[in-house]
Amino acid sequence: MFMETNGKKQAVNIVVLDGHCANPGDLSWDGFKELGSLTVYERTKPEEVVERAKDAQIVLVNKVSMKADIIAQLPQLKYIGVLATGFNHIDVKAAQEHGVTVCNIPSYSTYSVAQMVFASIFTITNRVEHYAQQTREGQWSKRSDFCYWDTPLLELAGKTMGIVGLGNIGMKVARIAREFGMEVYAYTSKNSVDLPSGIQKTTLDGLFSVSDILSLHCPLSERTRELIKADNLRKMKHGAILINTGRGPLVNEADVAAALESGQLAAYGADVMCSEPPAADNPLLKQPNAFITPHIAWATVEARSRLMNIALNNVRCFLEGAAQNVVNC
Repeated sequence: MFMETNGKKQAVNIVVLDGHCANPGDLSWDGFKELGSLTVYERTKPEEVVERAKDAQIVLVNKVSMKADIIAQLPQLKYIGVLATGFNHIDVKAAQEHGVTVCNIPSYSTYSVAQMVFASIFTITNRVEHYAQQTREGQWSKRSDFCYWDTPLLELAGKTMGIVGLGNIGMKVARIAREFGMEVYAYTSKNSVDLPSGIQKTTLDGLFSVSDILSLHCPLSERTRELIKADNLRKMKHGAILINTGRGPLVNEADVAAALESGQLAAYGADVMCSEPPAADNPLLKQPNAFITPHIAWATVEARSRLMNIALNNVRCFLEGAAQNVVNC
């Protein structure tokens, strides 16, 4: 396909700067090849971005930063496609000023992330991996009784699930929690009258005070950065469980580690960290009740397939003059 750049029609040049995580080889980029010349880099260092993207009209990124100084050095650039939902690593204002359209991929991972929320919860409440390992090690075989356990086992029914943010994922988590017989409270911008039956709106302090399990599903912004820190942790029920599949910086990790140490938090289940990968001396990594997975909630093959299909359709719609999922209108 062709598009106009600086008054001239040119063949579309598409560059993927960090394609490995979205497609480590089990999916296909072939659809993009039908739209233009395609170059896929598995990973790109910050100092390599300009050189690799300088001739591209279309750039696709997952986590590569596209800030104002970078965008200013790419006069050919017309489109940035984010291979994710979050786009805080893109300077959308600078992109708009340079006539660059930015599109993201909403809703592709709703089911997978909600699944991970409850996988983390069950890791904490049922300790399946712990008992499977104990059985492999022969611990069950040594027992006199038909069963044994050496950790508390908790039932979700009757517990209170608190949810910060009722977007697609937060709402899915709320509905699943209801199916498990949980009471559900939410801190949300939505009006109470617009919430489904069984989901009660409350204040943030109210949410801290009632939640047996608190799950974070709000975007990262200056308002929500370190939403969970020492003073708010003290407002939570003693022994509450905290789940974070949103963004690492929604919490102050040192404060969460301290709350685990003191018992104020019974457990922390997180699929995201402030720095990814985390530093080896991160205090959370030393806490036995911190159950941390390496940012994989979004990475099921089904979710990544949806991501790739939506990313392809985003580019196609842009080239046809009907851009969708635009975040810098």
